[in-house]
Amino acid sequence: MDLLNLQILGNVAPVTDTACHGMLFLVRIIRKGVFPILQIGIPIILIVLGTLDLGKAVIESDEKKVKEAQGRLIKRCIYAVAVFFIVTLVNVILSMVSTTAGNAVTGMEDWRDCWNAAGK
Repeated sequence: MDLLNLQILGNVAPVTDTACHGMLFLVRIIRKGVFPILQIGIPIILIVLGTLDLGKAVIESDEKKVKEAQGRLIKRCIYAVAVFFIVTLVNVILSMVSTTAGNAVTGMEDWRDCWNAAGK
């Protein structure tokens, strides 16, 4: 449901490329292309590599190598979770910054409008 088209939010103008200062295309590539790869691809790769290391150590039947591989797998899982949530953390931090330092002239937060326009 698009709240802007239903006029629920009142007299809100649709966001154009002006909020992005002519860089809407680049922001759209980052939001729809780069971030999903970082957010999904890197954690999967980290977990698969850790699982392969652990599998190799188990096949060799060396207790010391199994413990080392378990430690690496746990660290990689923690890194995978951190990478997955990094986009959310950045958005929360930027939301707090824009609330305290919004654009006093227009009352708009250009970066948030640009980010939302890139997601459509």
